[in-house]
Amino acid sequence: MAGEGTAEGKEGPKLPQKRYFRQRAHVNVFNDMNFDYPERPSAQDWSAYYPTYFRPSAHSDAKRPSSPSGTHSQAKRGPAAAAETLAAAEPAKVEFADIGCGYGGLLVALAPLYPNTLMVGMEIRTKLVNYLQQRIEALREFQHEMLAKQTEGNAVEWVDVQAKLNREIAALAEPQAADQEELHDNGETERLVPGHYENIASMRINCQKYLPNFFEKGQLSKIFVLFADPHFKRRKHKARIITTTLLAEYAYVMKVGGVFYMITDVKDLYDWSVKHLDAFPLFERIPDEDLEHDPAVP
Repeated sequence: MAGEGTAEGKEGPKLPQKRYFRQRAHVNVFNDMNFDYPERPSAQDWSAYYPTYFRPSAHSDAKRPSSPSGTHSQAKRGPAAAAETLAAAEPAKVEFADIGCGYGGLLVALAPLYPNTLMVGMEIRTKLVNYLQQRIEALREFQHEMLAKQTEGNAVEWVDVQAKLNREIAALAEPQAADQEELHDNGETERLVPGHYENIASMRINCQKYLPNFFEKGQLSKIFVLFADPHFKRRKHKARIITTTLLAEYAYVMKVGGVFYMITDVKDLYDWSVKHLDAFPLFERIPDEDLEHDPAVP
């Protein structure tokens, strides 16, 4: 079981407990706060976020925690394509961004659906970023242990990734009590998943100020904005995550044909978002029938 000692007397991986990472929902995005951000996308060192995919930069200060150390080689820890990426002339690039990712339920669910696609959860609240990164690293350790068992000839099950996504999306829409703990019952601690969570990471960033510092023009193929802060007061509408100005930045960092996903349970915010998206010339609504075979849509 998670957290119990191993036969050698060592502590096994532990999932973080959400109750130790609570933080108020509202953050003033216009306040001056300290953020680490590159001058330009090419200056961003991703090695600490995706250690299987990138070698550390010569100038890296390793501020972010890396994947947990272990006895497994790099090729065993990550997908086969990841090891090849290190030797490839063209480095891997982040393609999915979950803006305002919260505790990262969507990101964890998407990881095995797109095991060779790098995706990042971007969140302004420090405690939530720390929670998600610790969760990712624990999940990687669970996966490494199961890979070791499989290498030894033991039978290991694989998780149903589409069912996992459906459960995570449903959980995001359900309000939780302050003392309620997130249930890790989706199989990620007991069964193998494609990619082994080496393709996801969390990052503290104010997307309303620094998004173009991290991504090149046309880099992202998917952006997710789920259950964003509605900012009900009229004077706060300028802080909403979907505005004409921000849509211009999203369009800049997205590929032609990329998909922007938005979910909310607030009717006023939904109407606001649809109005701005419909009015922006670089976005067009996707017919429902075209989304029937989209793995990211439950």
